[in-house]
Amino acid sequence: MPTRLLFPTQFYEADLGDTTLVDELADACRDLASEDRAGRAWSKQHGYRGYTSYASLDDLPLRDPRFEDLVRLLNRHVAAFAKECGFELGKKLKLDSLWVNVLKPGGTHSGHIHPHSVVSGTVYVAVPPGSGALKLEDPRLPMLMAAPARPDTFVYAEPQVGSVFLWESWLRHEVMPNAAKQDRISISFNYR
Repeated sequence: MPTRLLFPTQFYEADLGDTTLVDELADACRDLASEDRAGRAWSKQHGYRGYTSYASLDDLPLRDPRFEDLVRLLNRHVAAFAKECGFELGKKLKLDSLWVNVLKPGGTHSGHIHPHSVVSGTVYVAVPPGSGALKLEDPRLPMLMAAPARPDTFVYAEPQVGSVFLWESWLRHEVMPNAAKQDRISISFNYR
């Protein structure tokens, strides 16, 4: 009996395409982590091991031209991903939010989705060995009920410096613990 795949889940992996910018972004992220007192306070209050600008800064591309350069590159990657997904869009997807993550050794981020967005993603700017993968969950998992176990219920995407990962925002994912001795630095974002 022939079978066919239905409703595949797309996941985009590419290189950002600008190693100089990646180095500059690492410096920009470290600068923010040292200067953004509100972000450090939010991170501490919410048990985030390290720093995130998620709840403190919503103007990074206006604040720093390095983030503006990043957005120009991300727009191209997101457009390619949207085309590959077959989205029927009346207009281009637009950046909704962009934030910095400096994850200290031992830090993690539990499973979550990004509501009210179409495409979410992360670009990795510092990835020391052992700093952890992005864990992606089979979207059918909550509905499998009595189904037997499958070997691919979770997929682990291993980033490299300069990696761009994109996925549809409903896809549940989590950041595995940083087992490295140094910080892992990434920039996450949502498009709507």
